[in-house]
Amino acid sequence: MLPEPYRLHHRADFSRTVRRGQRIGRRDLVVHALVHGYDGVVGADERHGAPAATGAIVRVGGPRFGLIVSKAVGSAVVRHRVARRLRHMCAQVISELPEDADIVIRALPGAANAESDELLRQLRSGLRKLGVAQAPGRTDGRGRPVAAVPADADVSS
Repeated sequence: MLPEPYRLHHRADFSRTVRRGQRIGRRDLVVHALVHGYDGVVGADERHGAPAATGAIVRVGGPRFGLIVSKAVGSAVVRHRVARRLRHMCAQVISELPEDADIVIRALPGAANAESDELLRQLRSGLRKLGVAQAPGRTDGRGRPVAAVPADADVSS
């Protein structure tokens, strides 16, 4: 299960990520990613038309994920199964993403029959290609991604 702070709920958040973010298509998924600083986060009042007060914008949690699984994927049972699998995969890649990232994953019809390992590979590949994700397993003590150091880099100070 994907914990609450890691979910996109509002239509405005989905729309902003899909319209302003980068997109990459894979065989069974389309991944949309928008990475922004605290100044680019929309406050609750702004979602409903009123601009948020300066300095009142607070973001809690880490990267947030939204899923789009349309009727083209299959029946309600199949769509819910695909959504559960995708939420599980999102939980696996949280540590590879920056805290200020919003990710929207659109499942294509092939996702209904794809293996979970293959979907996870496509998700990670898409996130890396967009420049959002780090290699898995490279985190600091707080679970945040750490940039990889090239083997030929001089790390002595």
